[in-house]
Amino acid sequence: MQKKVTILGSTGSIGTQALEVIEKIKGEDEFVVSNMACNSNLTKFIPQIQKFRPKRVVVSDNRAYKELKEKLKLEKYKPTVLYGKEGLIEASITDTDILLTATTGTVALEPTLCAIKNKIDIALANKETLVMAGDIVMRSIKENKVKILPVDSEHSAILQSSNGDFHYIKNIIITASGGPFLNKTTDEIVKASAKEALNHPNWHMGKKITIDSSTLMNKGLEVIEAHHLFGMPYDRIKVVVHPESIVHSAIETVDGSIIAQMGVPSMHIPIQYALTYPKRCEGIKTESFNFFDKKLTFLAPDYEKFPCLKLAQIAGIKGGIYPCVLNAANEIAVYKFLKGEINIKGIIDIVEKALNSAKEIKNPTLEEIFMTDKTIRESFI
Repeated sequence: MQKKVTILGSTGSIGTQALEVIEKIKGEDEFVVSNMACNSNLTKFIPQIQKFRPKRVVVSDNRAYKELKEKLKLEKYKPTVLYGKEGLIEASITDTDILLTATTGTVALEPTLCAIKNKIDIALANKETLVMAGDIVMRSIKENKVKILPVDSEHSAILQSSNGDFHYIKNIIITASGGPFLNKTTDEIVKASAKEALNHPNWHMGKKITIDSSTLMNKGLEVIEAHHLFGMPYDRIKVVVHPESIVHSAIETVDGSIIAQMGVPSMHIPIQYALTYPKRCEGIKTESFNFFDKKLTFLAPDYEKFPCLKLAQIAGIKGGIYPCVLNAANEIAVYKFLKGEINIKGIIDIVEKALNSAKEIKNPTLEEIFMTDKTIRESFI
């Protein structure tokens, strides 16, 4: 029986790899792409539409939406073309068994919540969904009895290592590669260009997440995600720097055993596991791990060199509106850095200033979360 999947963000790094995975999965777990969405990259989107023939396609950018409608008039296959937030919501709840959120930013939050209310499982690659509104999302997951399956390699590793049973787990261990600046001094990091920050040693990702990896903010966001996904207190979520990116994450059980998920750095594996969970199947052929040519290193994180990790942990522990503030301030700061307006120290300063000036809201509503997100972004543009 075919499973119907909707992909939000099909032209991005995760979206494109997800389509590669879906193309290779055969047998009883074969997938059909029923809906796909992108922001504005029609150069990638149109070939995807032609190849996978979804029923509905969504574009968030108005100019690209109009251009796509015109271009599809000349095509033999003409899916329904939808626009904006309303289009994303319609695609997320129609002809869908599982929703893969592979976008960056806040755009996926409302479609995800609508999908959950419609009893649709979520394959989650969008960090903002849980960082901004983790309490709301996880409450809805429980109420509607659907699955939320992590696509991040670290959270997928935790799910695989635990087999979904957290009764006997003492600690979660999230590994971090350390990014391109692991062996740089603080002065060298401050002077680093966007090109240097984008030169990740192990992973090929989108620009935003790669910059977050260079500051270790990405790992801080993952700590907040892990707290919500697995219901684990922050003092039992440990971060370990592991430059080789072979151990993707691990769990420590109450008897002292460490169970880890290992493999070569490849996002195809966690994407496929989220789509086929709890089963495994052959898909894209990835490089086999060779025990004889690998050295595994483990280090404590350097909070002085990478203060963003500590800022994220503090925001997570405070809870309430603070993770939303952290996320919005960091996103604005990263784009300023990419445009050459600030250096990496500027990212840290903006996030710290936003957290220090934020007004506490202990149990924010969705409306308060969106309003806070908007206010923070406008404050630092």
